[in-house]
Amino acid sequence: MTWTYAPAPESAALAGLRPSYRPFIGGEFVDGHGESLTTVNPATEEPLAEVGTASDADVDAAVTAARTAQEKVWGPMSGAERAKYLFRIARVVAERARELAVLETLDNGKPIRETRDVDVPTASAHLFHHAGWADKLEHAGLGPAPAPLGVVGAVVPWNFPLLMAAWKIAPALATGNTIVLKPAETTPLSALVLAEIAADAGLPPGVLNVLPGDGAVGAALVGHEGLDKVAFTGSTEVGIQIQRRLAGTGRALTLELGGKAANIVYADAALDQAIEGVVDGIFFNQGHVCCAGSRLLVQEPIAEEFLERLRERIAGLRVGDPLDKNTDVGAINSRAQLERIVDLAAAGDAEGAQRWTSPCALPERGLFFPPTVFTEVEQTMRIAREEIFGPVLSVLTFRTPDEAVAKATNTPYGLSAGVWTEKGSKALWTAQRLRAGVVWANTFNRFDPTAPFGGTGESGFGREGGRTGLQAYVR
Repeated sequence: MTWTYAPAPESAALAGLRPSYRPFIGGEFVDGHGESLTTVNPATEEPLAEVGTASDADVDAAVTAARTAQEKVWGPMSGAERAKYLFRIARVVAERARELAVLETLDNGKPIRETRDVDVPTASAHLFHHAGWADKLEHAGLGPAPAPLGVVGAVVPWNFPLLMAAWKIAPALATGNTIVLKPAETTPLSALVLAEIAADAGLPPGVLNVLPGDGAVGAALVGHEGLDKVAFTGSTEVGIQIQRRLAGTGRALTLELGGKAANIVYADAALDQAIEGVVDGIFFNQGHVCCAGSRLLVQEPIAEEFLERLRERIAGLRVGDPLDKNTDVGAINSRAQLERIVDLAAAGDAEGAQRWTSPCALPERGLFFPPTVFTEVEQTMRIAREEIFGPVLSVLTFRTPDEAVAKATNTPYGLSAGVWTEKGSKALWTAQRLRAGVVWANTFNRFDPTAPFGGTGESGFGREGGRTGLQAYVR
C-alpha cells in the first residue's frame, strides 16, 4: 500500500506583498538613488517586488542619521527605556509571525515549516533576550561602566534574512548603539518589513536604517569612515576583504563566515537519532547554512548499515513548493547558487566519488536540487574541502577516535561540529579536540539566544548571542 501527503499550501496572500519597497533612512522610507532591483521567488522564478536600492549618498545619509540618533537620543537614553522599544519590536514580530514566515519563504525559498517554526520565533526570541539585558549591562561582566561603540554597520546574508538581521540589531540596540543594516541583494523584504515594525513601535528616527542593494552597497557601508564597528555574516572570501579594508582603522569588527562542519557518528551511537541529526544537519534550509553538517564521518563497523538506512530516510524527504507545509526541502535561493552546487557536484563525480541522488520528484519549474550523498570521498576532493552551501553530503569513514578528530579538523574552517555517541566521556573527549566554535553532542542545529555562536579559523571571529555576544558591542 502506498500513500502520499495531500497538498497543504499556505496562502501567499498572507505576506502582504507590495509592488515596491524602499530604503529606510532616518526613520522614513525614502527613494533610493541606486538602480532598482527585482526580487524573485526562487520556487517559481517569478518576480515578487521591485526594491529601491541605496547609492553612496544614501549610505552617507544613513550613517549620518545613525550618528545623530546615537549621540543625541539613543546613547544617552537609559537602558530601561531602550528595552521598552526592543520589547515592543519583539512582540510585534511574534504577533506578525505568520505574515513574516510567508514573506520569508516567498523571498528566500525555504520551506514554510522552517520559517514558521525556526526563523521567525528565533528572531523574536533574540529581540526579547537582548531587551532583557538592556538595563543590566553593568552586571553582565563587561566592566564597571560599559559604553556603546557608536554606529554599527551590519551586513547579513540571504540564507536567514530576518534571523540574521535580528542577531545584529538586537545586541547593537540593547547596548546603546545605532545601526545601518544592509540585507542581501536577493532577500531584502523581511528586513524592510522589520524596519516598518520598528517605526510602528516608535523607535526614534536614525536608530535603525536599512539599505537594500548589491555588493557595492555593502562595500560602501563597511568602508565608511563614520562607522565604529562592522558586523558581517557571509562568505569567507568577502570576510577576508573586509578585514583587509578595516585593518589599521581602529574600527571594531566581528565576522561569522563559512564552514565545512563534520558530523561524527561513533559505532555506539543511537542510529535512528543520529540519522535524524545528519538529515537535519545538511538538508535543513537546503543546506544553505554556514554550520551545516556537510561532512559525515561514520565509524567503519556501522558504515554500511548506517548509510543504507540514511539513504532510505533521505529518499522520503519531500522536495517541492516551499509554501506547502509538507515540504522538507525547498528551493535554492538563486540561479547563481544553484550553478555553484551543480559545478561542485560535478567535481565530485570527476574526482571519483560515488554519487547517490534521492529519487524524489522535482518541480517542473523553479530552482531545485535533489538531496545528494557522495560516498568514497577522499579528503583531497573539492566536495570534502569547499563549502558547497547546498543539499550535498560528503561521507568519509574512520576507525579510531583519533582518526575521526584528525579528519574532522582537516579544514581551514572552524564554525561547528557534531558528535554522536552514547558515552558522555567520549563526546567530551572528542569535543575538546575539535577546532570549532560550536560543538553539538547527540543533536545538531540547536540555537538559543542565551548561548554564544561563532567560529574560529576561516569561519571568522567574535561571538553573537548570550552575554558573551554583548561584549562585541561595548567599549
